[in-house]
Amino acid sequence: MKAIIIAAGSSSRLGKLTKSLPKGLVKINGQTIIRRQIEFLRSSGINNIIIVTGPNAHCFDFKDVTYVHDHNYEQHDVLGSLMAARNYMSDGFIMLYSDIIFDESILKSILNFKGKIGIAVDMDWGRKYEKRTEHPITEADNVLIESGKITRTKKFISKTNSGKIGEFMPLMILSSKGANLFVKTFEKLEKTHKGKFHEMPSLKKAVLTDMLQELIDSKIIISPIIISGKWYEIDTPQDLEIARKKFN
Repeated sequence: MKAIIIAAGSSSRLGKLTKSLPKGLVKINGQTIIRRQIEFLRSSGINNIIIVTGPNAHCFDFKDVTYVHDHNYEQHDVLGSLMAARNYMSDGFIMLYSDIIFDESILKSILNFKGKIGIAVDMDWGRKYEKRTEHPITEADNVLIESGKITRTKKFISKTNSGKIGEFMPLMILSSKGANLFVKTFEKLEKTHKGKFHEMPSLKKAVLTDMLQELIDSKIIISPIIISGKWYEIDTPQDLEIARKKFN
C-alpha cells in the first residue's frame, strides 16, 4: 500500500503565510502538517509515500519520499494534481490532502477497509462550522448516504428526504481493483469528455468529489468509512488558529 499526499495547491487563502511556503509545511504546535501525516503513515507500516508538489516545491526536504511535480497545477484543480501521480496507483493507495490534521485513530480506521473504494466520512460534521466564519458551511464537501452506500457527493447538501448527510474528509483508500477503476474512468474521460463536469465548468477544473460522483453514476460503489476522532482541514487563518487549539 502506498500513500499519495496532494500538496500542489496555491494556498492563497492563508495569505502571507503561504506566499512562499506550501500549506502542508505550515506548523501546528511545532510540527508541520505533512510531517505529522508521514509519521502516522510510517507507524502504520506505509513507507512508500508520494508527495505531489506544485508551487514552492523546493521547500520540501523529507527523506525517503518520492516527489511528483505537477507541472500543470495552475491549469487544473486537485483531481488533476492527483492524476499526476497515476503511475503510482496500480497496486492500490491511500490519498490524503496535505492540509488536513487528524488523530492517528482515523488513519487506522481507513486501513481496516476491505472494499474497492472507501472515503472517510464525518457524520458529526455540522458542529465544526459553528464558529468557522471564514470557511462557511456552504463550502462543506458533503455526501449523501442511503442504505449504507454513498449516492451523492457535492458542495453543501442542506437537507434530504431520505438517507443521512455526512462530510467527506479528504482521506480515501483504493484497492488495486478500485485504483484500476478510478484510473480507467479518468483516462476515458480525458479522451472523450467535453463541457461541464458535474459541479465544475470542465474536467480540467474538477475536484475529487466530482470524480467520485462520476464513479457513482457509473454504478461503481463508493463506500463510506464512518470516522470518529478529531480532524481539521486548514484553509484560512481562522482554521489554523482553531487547529492549534484542538491539537495542542
